[in-house]
Parts: sequence; C-alpha cells; structure tokens
Amino acid sequence: MGQGVLTSGFTRAEGGLACEGVPLERVAREVGTPTYVYSSAMVRDRFVRLDEALVDVPHRIHYTLKANSNAGLLRLLKELGAGVDVVSGGELFRALRLGFTGDDIVFGGVGKTDRELREAVQAGVKLVNAESEAEVRALGRIASEEGTTARVGLRVNPEVTPYVDGVERLTGLLDAIRAEGIDTLRYLDIGGGLGVSYSDEVSPDLGRFAKALVKRVVPTGLTLLTEPGRFIVGNAGVLLTRVLYRKHSGGRDFLITDAGMTELIRPSHYDAYHRIESVRPNGQSMTADVVGPICESGDFLALGREMDDAAAGDLLAVHDVGAYGYVMASNYNTRPRGAEVLVEGERYAVVTLRERD
Repeated sequence: MGQGVLTSGFTRAEGGLACEGVPLERVAREVGTPTYVYSSAMVRDRFVRLDEALVDVPHRIHYTLKANSNAGLLRLLKELGAGVDVVSGGELFRALRLGFTGDDIVFGGVGKTDRELREAVQAGVKLVNAESEAEVRALGRIASEEGTTARVGLRVNPEVTPYVDGVERLTGLLDAIRAEGIDTLRYLDIGGGLGVSYSDEVSPDLGRFAKALVKRVVPTGLTLLTEPGRFIVGNAGVLLTRVLYRKHSGGRDFLITDAGMTELIRPSHYDAYHRIESVRPNGQSMTADVVGPICESGDFLALGREMDDAAAGDLLAVHDVGAYGYVMASNYNTRPRGAEVLVEGERYAVVTLRERD
C-alpha cells in the first residue's frame, strides 16, 4: 500500500473545474472570492496512504498545524486517527479545544516561552521537543514547579539531506546512548519533510520511503513518530480569485486579480511556483503577469506565466495552496482575509467565514 499515483480532488465537469462533486463556479457565486477550497478526499487519501505504508512499524502520524490549522481539516484528521505537532501556545490551545489530548500532541518550535512550556506541561503533551540544553533546564524547572515530570524529546540535526541517511545517523546515536546505560527512550521522531508536487516534481514514493524506514526503525524497538504537513494538505487546496482587470503595459499583459500576496505570499516571499488555470477556459492561451490589488511591488502570483487566456470577470484557480496559504495570510492594506471552504463529495461547508472590513 502507499504506492501509485496520488489522487486529485480537482477535475473538470462539463468544461468547468470542480472540487470533488462541487463546481468551483458555484463556490465563487455563493461564497465569493478570494476563497480557499479544500478537498477532504485528498486529505484523507494522503493520510491513509502514509498510515498504511508504515503499517509494519509501530507509529503515529502527528500532522503539523503550521501547514494549515483550519478547524475543519483538523477535525477530519482527528477522525482518521492523527495526532498533531504544534509550535506555539496558540496552536496548542486550538488542538486542545478541538479534542486532541496531551498524548496526541508533540510540541516543537525553536523559541518557546516559559508560558508555552508551562502550558505544555499542564496539558501533559507526549513530547516537548527541546532545541537546547537551556530549554531542557527551563522545562525541568517548570515541571518541578508544577509537581510533575515532563517528557522531552531532544532535537538532533543529522546534517544530511536524504531521509534514510538521517535515520541512519539517529539509530547510530541511539546505540551510543544505550551503551551509556540510558534506557528511557520511547520514540524516534523523524519530523516532516515529505514533499508535494507543485509543477513537474515527482510525488514521493511512499512504498520506497516506508520500506527504507521500517528496516531501520523496527530493530530499535522504538515507536516511530512522523510529522507531515505539506504532504497531507498541500495539493488539497486551491485559491479561487476573480480577474478584476486585464491591461497591456510596457509590452506585457497583466491580469489584476482580487487575490494577491495577502492571500498567498509564497510566490513573492519564496519565489514559489503555483499552477494557475481558468476555472472555465476559453481554449486560448496567453503570457501574463498575474498580480494582486495590493499597493506593493512584490504583489504577484505569477510573472511571465504561460496560462489560459483570461479577461476581466473570469475566475482563476491557483493550485496547491492547502499548505502555507491561509495560515500565512495577512491584513496588509487593511484587507479582510478570505473564506475557507471544505468539500466532501457533492457538499461543501464554509469552515472559516470571510472577514469583514
């Protein structure tokens, strides 16, 4: 299990793009734009495939909230059996409020405050992943003040790029620790890192990934923890945006849309590629700069992009925004953040209301 082509929740029906059984034109008409639309089927597919790929090793998948902390998605993942990885007191609060218990939660992050450490101790989280000796000492002090013992994970940088080499380094370190008579280790946390395809990248081979992990982790007797985020939700979302104007200037064509860097900062901030297509294409193509309405030179979704021809009033879908889309949205220019919609089959629900001015 876990191999093969990953499924897509976005297909064309009668010429128009749909999320599962819901036409995106309907969502735009009834909810407005900009709106983030998520496919529950894609989220479920990614989680189940990864879970089944790791069936031969004791494991728990802790979805990382920083990718997308939408409550509707978190409820879906909780139903599937996911734990969570949080990196702030706010994310911890959200996870607890949605019914995740302390043992469901790993608390990471590089700059935890005393208040956050105390909240983690009070919640009885599975692990606080510490970044330094100073943090371990702070955690010990706070746990003592609370009259309890905290469970701590020590973050190790294996200084390698491939996953397998990293696990090899960690299992070697485990042997050295056990040789010192320390036998309290229970988990091997390999973090996240599974990628997604934004353009022509090859999707992860889950079967190969799992096989490499299993043969190295099973002999340790530890429970494997993995913390995917982008892999679970990245391809499961699109950003719906309406073309406000089309103009030609300086020898270039521009599509000015009602979504921009306040809705998706990754193109401007990280030079990230996100595929853009017309929800109902006219069969023609164009080369355009797709820019937003923000008063900022870095406000763009694509530059010099070969794409479907579009005009004012047309609806565009910006793909693969399920991770680091809404969670990085801002109110810059005092713009209200858009709505979020979760689709299940032929139904959808607005899981985050559009903010008002």
